[in-house]
Amino acid sequence: MCRSIKTLRPPMALDVTDEDIRAAALQYVRKISGFRAPAAHNRAVFEEAVDAVAAATARLLDGLEVRGATG
Repeated sequence: MCRSIKTLRPPMALDVTDEDIRAAALQYVRKISGFRAPAAHNRAVFEEAVDAVAAATARLLDGLEVRGATG
């Protein structure tokens, strides 16, 4: 599932941007919903889901302690 989502934690990715996080969230929501682009009547809930997943991803990455990582 979601093969195109890249690992965003160090040391796999060192310079993760908000855009990287949002792109991963968008891919996840697209996969789960089955919609590449939502219809107008689903757009708001689709965007809310992307925002929520992006926020959760940012919190996860901020909180991870990667032992043995160089940098």
